[in-house]
Amino acid sequence: MHLLTYCTDGDETPRLGARLGDQVADLTALATAAGARLPDGLLGLVRAGEAALTTARTLLAHVGPGHPAVRPLAEVSLRAPLRPGKIVGVGLNYVEHVAESHRTLDTERELPDRPVLFSKPATAVTGPGQPIRHNADLTKQLDWECELAVVIGEPAFRVAEQDAWRHVFGYSIVNDVSARDQRRSGQWFFSKGQDSYAPFGPVVVTADEIPDPQDLDLSLRVNGELRQDSNTRHMLFGIARLIADISSGVTLEPGDVIATGSPSGVGAGLVPPQFLQPGDLVEATIERIGTLANPVVDAR
Repeated sequence: MHLLTYCTDGDETPRLGARLGDQVADLTALATAAGARLPDGLLGLVRAGEAALTTARTLLAHVGPGHPAVRPLAEVSLRAPLRPGKIVGVGLNYVEHVAESHRTLDTERELPDRPVLFSKPATAVTGPGQPIRHNADLTKQLDWECELAVVIGEPAFRVAEQDAWRHVFGYSIVNDVSARDQRRSGQWFFSKGQDSYAPFGPVVVTADEIPDPQDLDLSLRVNGELRQDSNTRHMLFGIARLIADISSGVTLEPGDVIATGSPSGVGAGLVPPQFLQPGDLVEATIERIGTLANPVVDAR
């Protein structure tokens, strides 16, 4: 299933939906009409486990053209699929990005021997079409990073790699927006965690629909120009290793998100460097998931 959160014109109440091609089905309305029960939001659905997923799949199987709970996707406004309890970011997880970062961001030349982790607060999350806030009083080097997002479905603590996959609910896209000059001055939290620095969406695709998340094309464009172009097979540390490493000391809870790292092609690595400016449009695309597009606005 391609699960999402959306609002309709004149009603800002978030609704739980599923994308059906170019349409969206209101899962809450379907459940009510069928006398079934589903959580009101996607985070609740994740936490409710497999029984709730089975109910959602059964409801969608009986939806046909013209159903009153289905409307064109173009008529709704998407929001971030859910608000994670925590976002765990992974740095330097693609070999070419390690070299790029050493050349332009003063990081180590050698490949890391274990995942490099950081966190983003939930307040950094913003949804599809929502603005990335460019505050020139805080950064002159606002950068992009297209990353596969792993949404956790079952609690994970001290999980072995071979058991990691059963803790995955699904996959989405995170744009790990970064203020490079804040990081250079030692301010990691302001580099990675400012409001709007974690665009997330447009959907969460359940794990059963992506049998091999380690073979997905991912790319990013700024104003239509290709900046990043890679595949998740080039991760230095794969998803199972990341879950095992993170959960060795930190409990991953349902709805938590792992942003699995960026390939090369970030703005800081270009010659000359290029950074986001108000008026830009950033589009992050991952195969089988979709495109997450966000405008950049002046936030001063």
